[in-house]
Amino acid sequence: FFIRPLHHAMTTPLPIKKPTGQFMLAHPAHLIAQGLGSGLSPILPGTSGTLFGWLTFNLMSQRWPDFFTDANWAIVIATGFLVGVWACAKTGRDLGVADHGSMVIDEIIAFWIVLFLLAPADFNTQCWAFLCFRFFDTVKPPPIGYFDRRFKGGFGVMWDDIVAAFFTLLMFAFWRM
Repeated sequence: FFIRPLHHAMTTPLPIKKPTGQFMLAHPAHLIAQGLGSGLSPILPGTSGTLFGWLTFNLMSQRWPDFFTDANWAIVIATGFLVGVWACAKTGRDLGVADHGSMVIDEIIAFWIVLFLLAPADFNTQCWAFLCFRFFDTVKPPPIGYFDRRFKGGFGVMWDDIVAAFFTLLMFAFWRM
């Protein structure tokens, strides 16, 4: 009774500690969840994912300003959240770890929300937003930590970062008052 049944061992993958580029390219969900590779950074993958989100938000906004209107950004972010839930659920299952550190689409989408709602924001403001967001996402003060522990699966991976984005925006609202 201490040995797992064979059928269970075959359906439950062993946890992957360090996913590779080959793993990331094996399924579109992995590519999305791992932020097109930004989550494979050997140091601070969440920070790398947030930096990737910052870079892509600014590049897309400047390169295609006629497409990335407020309405379209809202659609892109909402769609990105839903796709992120799916991608993180699939990737977490395949990695054998529900909220693996290499999954950074949650940081990307959440930071896009911050930048979108602070826009237009100069570089200095965006730097402070980055630092505030990373603080809330890393430290997970209440209620962020509660949501991180309580909600699992793809939704849980995405949701705690959305709450961290909310707290970042709340800090800016108080600061601007």
